[in-house]
Amino acid sequence: MAPSRQNQAPPYAKDEKVLCFHGDLMYEAKVIEVTVKPGQKPEDAQYRIHYKGWKASWDDWVSQDRIRKFTDDNKQLASQLQAQARMRAQGPKGGKKGVKTNGSEMSSARGSEERAAGASSFGGRGPRRGRDYELENEDAFHARPSVKLIIPDILKAMLVDDWENVTKNCQLVPLPHPHPVTKILEDYAAYETPKRLAGSSHLDILQETLAGMKEYFDKSLGRILLYRFERAQYADMYKKWMSDDPEYQGKTASDTYGPEHLMRLLVSLPELIAQTNMDQQSVNRLREELAKFCTWLSKNTTEYFVSHYETPPLEYIQKAKE
Repeated sequence: MAPSRQNQAPPYAKDEKVLCFHGDLMYEAKVIEVTVKPGQKPEDAQYRIHYKGWKASWDDWVSQDRIRKFTDDNKQLASQLQAQARMRAQGPKGGKKGVKTNGSEMSSARGSEERAAGASSFGGRGPRRGRDYELENEDAFHARPSVKLIIPDILKAMLVDDWENVTKNCQLVPLPHPHPVTKILEDYAAYETPKRLAGSSHLDILQETLAGMKEYFDKSLGRILLYRFERAQYADMYKKWMSDDPEYQGKTASDTYGPEHLMRLLVSLPELIAQTNMDQQSVNRLREELAKFCTWLSKNTTEYFVSHYETPPLEYIQKAKE
């Protein structure tokens, strides 16, 4: 008979080396005391943390949602968060404060009219009804929490190549993709889930993040993630999803498109998240999960990204450019 959860040990032990959040950043630390009140579940334990190199006056009692295992992946995440903090401290060079702090050059490449359509599709602020309304909400808008996600260099290079293949070379990602978004998210879940304690909040957050990525991808692909040259291809694919063809019937964008388009979503997320009412703690957790996913994907580009784009018939090219 399996032991009850009350009798199980907490996920972190006394004297264990860990990483611990203090504000938006993670620091190397040590668990110096563990307390579980009678009747509490192991994941409700409180941990007294000592931060390496800090005075004892900074010792803190924290719950498990602020602690991470001392693994290579989490150490890399801590480094990324430090890099983000340095970028924020430096501030934007030139231009007005707040201009494009939530966006990215790659996401803006698909046109302002497409971003505007996507923003209104995700429960945003709706159409503005005059300059007074805009001025009234501008400060509140820029104060909203945002996801400042650092994309690994190899994924940035894939994004640039993708842009060039589609907009300059007039090529398309082959569809249906051999490694659709659904399969990628399932593979990442299979990789990451064993690292999370069953029934823990960390596992719940992982599952919620992946489900949210799939839903956002399905809803935003046709609105903001396509270059103009790809729209005819999308229209043809949409007809197939609505048809009686058993190969396509009932499928969605995430079942058909792959990591090339998923990366476009990831660089667009800062603008999309700015339209939501997420609190800072939720944004921090989302940023952590997305950073881990990007790191994993960057290590598996050869497995998931296509090596060659296809050149469509001349008839398609002429139609797409009209």
